[in-house]
Amino acid sequence: MVKNHKLARAISDANWGELVRQLEYKADWYGRELIKIDRYFPSSKRCSSCGHTVEKLPLNIREWDCPECGSHHDRDINASINILAAGLAVSVCGATVRPSGSKSRKAGAMLAQLLCQEETENP
Repeated sequence: MVKNHKLARAISDANWGELVRQLEYKADWYGRELIKIDRYFPSSKRCSSCGHTVEKLPLNIREWDCPECGSHHDRDINASINILAAGLAVSVCGATVRPSGSKSRKAGAMLAQLLCQEETENP
């Protein structure tokens, strides 16, 4: 893109910010809610069937099998299912979506799952 890597990163960040701004505008226009999840949320590495998170998953591996439940995943489809589930958990339970090892003071993704389970079990 550009020989100066710092400049290339700044251009990339600016473009990403513009995309988010346009998504927020469109969501407001149509009366929808835009939910942003944490950039380090392990959407590709978390099994959408059982919730197990794989320790390492290099970018060149496009398909993988969960060591816990044995289900076969396409990396992109699995990530989209996990992102949808995380967004729904935030909209229903009101918790934030962060990886369990995050140093943030906010609630973790596991807390969001627990809150949703409690609400469905104890209405």
